[in-house]
Amino acid sequence: MSKNQPKTIYLKDYKKPDFSIEKTQLTFELEDEYTLVTSTLSIKREQAGQPLRLHGQELELVSVKVAGRLLSQEEYDQDDEFLTVADVPDVFEFECVTKIYPQNNASLEGLYKSNTMYCTQCEAEGFRKITYYLDRPDVLSEFTTTIIADKKQYPVLLSNGNKIQEEKLVDGRHKTVWHDPHLKPCYLFALVAGDLIHIDDHFVTASGREVLLRIFVEEKDKKKCAHAMTSLKNAMKWDEEVYGREYDLDIFMIVAVDDFNMGAMENKGLNIFNTSCVLAAQETTTDEAFQRVEGVVAHEYFHNWSGNRVTCRDWFQLSLKEGFTVFRDAEFSADMGSRTVKRVEDVSLLRSMQFAEDAGPMAHPVQPSSFIEISNFYTLTIYEKGAEVVRMIHTLLGPELFRKGSDLYFERHDGQAVTIEDFVAAMRDVSGRDFDQFMNWYRQAGTPDLRVTSKYDEEQKTYTLNFKQSCRATSESAEKKPFHIPVAMGLLGEAGALPLKCDGVVSPETNDNTHCVLEITEAEQSFTFENVQECPVPSLLRNFSAPVKLRYRYSRDELLTLMSRDEDGFCRWDACQELAIQVIQEVMTELTTEPAPSVDEKIITGYKRLLTDETLDPAMVALMLKLPSEGYIAELQTVADMDLIHHARARVERKLAVALKDEFMSTYLRMNEQTEFAVDSASIARRSLKNAALHYLMVHASAEHVELCKEQFYTANNMTDEYGALKAIVHSSKASLKDLKQEVLESFYAKWKHEPLVVNQWFAVQSTAPIPETNKTVNELLTHEAFDLKNPNKLRALIGGFSMRNPICFHDKSGSGYRFLGEQIRKLNSQNPQVAARLLTPLTKWKKFDEGRQKLMLAELQKIEQLPDLSKDVYEVVTKSIHS
Repeated sequence: MSKNQPKTIYLKDYKKPDFSIEKTQLTFELEDEYTLVTSTLSIKREQAGQPLRLHGQELELVSVKVAGRLLSQEEYDQDDEFLTVADVPDVFEFECVTKIYPQNNASLEGLYKSNTMYCTQCEAEGFRKITYYLDRPDVLSEFTTTIIADKKQYPVLLSNGNKIQEEKLVDGRHKTVWHDPHLKPCYLFALVAGDLIHIDDHFVTASGREVLLRIFVEEKDKKKCAHAMTSLKNAMKWDEEVYGREYDLDIFMIVAVDDFNMGAMENKGLNIFNTSCVLAAQETTTDEAFQRVEGVVAHEYFHNWSGNRVTCRDWFQLSLKEGFTVFRDAEFSADMGSRTVKRVEDVSLLRSMQFAEDAGPMAHPVQPSSFIEISNFYTLTIYEKGAEVVRMIHTLLGPELFRKGSDLYFERHDGQAVTIEDFVAAMRDVSGRDFDQFMNWYRQAGTPDLRVTSKYDEEQKTYTLNFKQSCRATSESAEKKPFHIPVAMGLLGEAGALPLKCDGVVSPETNDNTHCVLEITEAEQSFTFENVQECPVPSLLRNFSAPVKLRYRYSRDELLTLMSRDEDGFCRWDACQELAIQVIQEVMTELTTEPAPSVDEKIITGYKRLLTDETLDPAMVALMLKLPSEGYIAELQTVADMDLIHHARARVERKLAVALKDEFMSTYLRMNEQTEFAVDSASIARRSLKNAALHYLMVHASAEHVELCKEQFYTANNMTDEYGALKAIVHSSKASLKDLKQEVLESFYAKWKHEPLVVNQWFAVQSTAPIPETNKTVNELLTHEAFDLKNPNKLRALIGGFSMRNPICFHDKSGSGYRFLGEQIRKLNSQNPQVAARLLTPLTKWKKFDEGRQKLMLAELQKIEQLPDLSKDVYEVVTKSIHS
């Protein structure tokens, strides 16, 4: 382990910057061997008596000038992280020239090359790898950027804002000058230079301004941009209508980049995207990927206000922009498609991944109190849980007051770097509500347990719900204060929803007395409903109104009632999940004593109703048919037994496949109608249910079913159906399909080997196959011609797919999965620390497993900890995992 242990940074130590930078002028001269960066800053002192201390990493300093005077080396100090000039005036111009080497920058932070293209990634602290600067989000400046490069090699030169100059130079070079009139921190800076083509469109804002929309891609990808462009225009229109936010520049640009650590980046006016989040076509893109493109395009566009115009004061406020914007993009996607399906998908991610994060060594509040490396805090807690906290505010206030609050927030803080407290204060000021206790959601880590019991008094016709909340200890606090938990709920009787009458509880809609929001603010709290004429079934946490673990002992008959009759789509799905969990856990218990336990017929009854009720939304039926993941079931256990979970879940799945084979076949044929391809919600719903049915047919895998699947694979006219069939074959546990698996994998690769994003799916389908051969396969694929250890998308598809989405193989009792991941982390530690730290996550959960697996996982963590050049990113994750 490195002797120089990284320092911990604390929120409590925040201080305002000693200097401000009013104007930033950058000149980039792109040479073959290096890039010369000239930075001219108009600086003003804000705190008396402090030296000028600028951030910088991996920079070759050429010269420094202060107020026009060239400094000698004795007049400044330079180390691995800072350039310090002790004696500077109160107002002055600072100029420095640095030499950097983008072609050698494997970290993909700062300025780097992706194939033949120059591009940047400056969030969170990448700008300091470009030039010396006050690289912190509360230093906002007006940027002017000049780019000079060979015109033949790099005909397209882009930066933030509006292009104000373009000039042909001598020796075949050219330059462009870009000016962004809006103040921004340096993390929002962007530059792109390459040989790119573009597609154009226009958008007319509500006030009548015409905005040029331009997407830049490589020539081969020109036909894959239409969906992203449509998504962008829809997002612009939606943000005007729902939030009253107009775009503020003359041009909005998106660039697709192959090598990118994140999904996309909201750089002001020049969004840089991972190709996986912008390119989409019928033949090469699944429905899930189409929806991801729509959501990510919207997310980055919405950042123009919730992140750019109003930005973070410091990185402890990261969820200020990310949580709010995830909430906004989720609502947009819900309006574009099925609101219930979107909600279920988001909750599935939260409960399977973020709840696990809350239960692990990296648990942290939505507003962390400290960090070592900020890149490690781009987490599901910051994004997804942060969005849920914003959603709870929306639930408590209602849409009208929430809109007033967001309007006040944007108007009050436009052009400022602010805090989470500022956002909540705007909501408080428009509503008059006290949010002091609610702030516990931002400041306390962990997922609250909400235990609910009920009592029906037949004589008094009253029904009482008792709530008890608790939260496990985490590193920032052993004792948790009660959370303010909104619980949306209703009561179901034989004929449907029952009217609600409870003192102190007001329905959110005056014309509907069958649902309400209970506000749980105490450790234990009760609500009594009057005039309840029959013993009801409670419908709790409707629309997942709070990110809690709900504990209520539903009978299986009650769950069937909720599945079939609840008006809330989320609760119907959740009841289906709870029924499946109860049945799987029952099989797990019986598997310890007998090899072939029975499966409760009630789950077959429930699934049969889903398959035979043609009035239901096919997309919702597809979601309800999917059994809870092995990872989620593991989170429900004190000590996770992955073998037992896998075999029990597989037994239930096989029972459903055999018992309902006729219904699955009928559903498949009904959904397999030949229509023109479209990515509208109805078409996506049909394909999702068709492929869900195909999955169960291939679990049964009769000769007829195999031929059906094979036919779909070879005749599909879209990637959703082709990949659905491929996955159904490759993931089959049937030994008799070995030759067919090899055949379809070879066919798929031969057909799509020139499409990098499709090849990533080819890697993923193999790495996630829950079959014994997978551990050997992933090792072999590391040397495949299409695999590139420097490309984050391929790392996520192969290494991430295996370790994060294939629990039965990753947790093989031999420890081969742990050794595989540990070896890859050690390789990536110095090459791309950010990606290495994220891929490390499965090993951090070592305490969740049996003693034998604990020892094996801990051994890999300890090997990583002993690396002599351990990066800050990996150091923080490893040390917290081992020692917390």
